[in-house]
Amino acid sequence: MTVQHCDIEKTRNKPGENIWLHRYAVFLAMATLFLIVAGGMVTSTGSGLAVPDWPTTFGENMFTFAPSKWVGGIFYEHGHRLIAATVGFLTIGLALWLWLCESRSWLRGLGGIALLAVIFQGILGGMTVRFQLPTEISVFHACLAQTFFCIVVSIAVFTSPGWKRRPEAIKISRGFVHKMCVLMMLVVFIQLLLGALMRHTESGLAVPDFPLAYGKVLPDLSPIAVEGYNQERAFAYFLPPVTVRQIVFHLLHRLGAVLVTLTLLITTIAIFRKHGKMQPLRRPAILALIFLFLQIGLGAWTVWSGRTPWIATVHVAVGAATLATCWVLTLRVYGYLQVVKRESVTTSMAIAGATA
Repeated sequence: MTVQHCDIEKTRNKPGENIWLHRYAVFLAMATLFLIVAGGMVTSTGSGLAVPDWPTTFGENMFTFAPSKWVGGIFYEHGHRLIAATVGFLTIGLALWLWLCESRSWLRGLGGIALLAVIFQGILGGMTVRFQLPTEISVFHACLAQTFFCIVVSIAVFTSPGWKRRPEAIKISRGFVHKMCVLMMLVVFIQLLLGALMRHTESGLAVPDFPLAYGKVLPDLSPIAVEGYNQERAFAYFLPPVTVRQIVFHLLHRLGAVLVTLTLLITTIAIFRKHGKMQPLRRPAILALIFLFLQIGLGAWTVWSGRTPWIATVHVAVGAATLATCWVLTLRVYGYLQVVKRESVTTSMAIAGATA
C-alpha cells in the first residue's frame, strides 16, 4: 500500500505527463460522439419508444436482453442504451483515474463534474421514456449530451502533453479573438439546441424545400397560407400537415445556420490574420471551417432527401464535431493568448528587442 501510494504521488507531481490518461480521455470523447450518433439514429428513425420501459428492456435486464430480439426500432433504442451505459462506466474510470493520478485539483473536480453529468444524463434518458418523450425533457437530454461531450473534450485537452508543455502565453492588448470565440461557442450551442428542438417537435421537414421556404425567402405564416402549404405537402411531397409553430422552429434553425457561418468565419479569419503561424490555433480553425461547410451541405441534403435517417444522423454528428472543434479552439485561444494592458505589451516587446 505504501509503495502504491508513493507511485500515485509521483504520478501526481507530473501533471500532463500521463499519456495513457490523455488517450483514455480521447477514447471516451470518441465514444461520446458515437453515443450522440446513436441517439441521432433513435430520433431520426422514430425509435424513442421502441422499448417502452426503463431501466429494464421489456421487463428483462438490459444487459442480458437477447440479441435475437433486437429488431426494428428496438435495435436503435436498445443499442443506444447499451452505448450510454458503456460511456457511463468509462466516465467512472476517467473520474477515478483523474482523482488518483492528477495533481491539478480543478481538473480532478472537472472529472467529478463529468461523472455527475453522465449520471444526470442517464436519468434524463429514462425520464424521456417514462414520460412518453416530452419535448422539454428530450431537448434538455440532447443539450446535456453536447455539454458532457465538451467536458470530456476539455479533459482530453488539459491532459495532453502539448497543453502542459505549451510556451508562455503571448501577451496581446486586445481580446477580439477571445470575444469572438465566446460568441462563436454561444451561437453554435444555441444552433444545436434549435436543431434538437426541431427534431423533437418533428419539424425537420416543416419546410420541404431549400434554400427557399415554400418558394420564398420568408414564407407567409398566415392561417390561409399554412393551409395552402399543407395541401402542397400532401399532393406534391406526400408529407403530413404542419403547424405555424413547426415552420417557425425550422426557420429558426436555418437562421441559426446563417449566424453560425458568420461568427465562425469572422473568428477564423481573425485567427488566420493575427495568429496564423500558431499551429495550435490554425489547425482547429481549419478543421472548424471544414466541418462548417460540410454541415451546410448535410443540412441541405437532409431536406432534399426527405430527411433520410442516416443523412440526418450524420448531420447531427458533424454538428457535435463542430461544437467540439470550436471548443478546442476556444480553450487554446485562452491558453495561448493572454490579454493584458497595452503598456505591458509594449514593455514585453521592448525587453524582447533588447534581448535580441
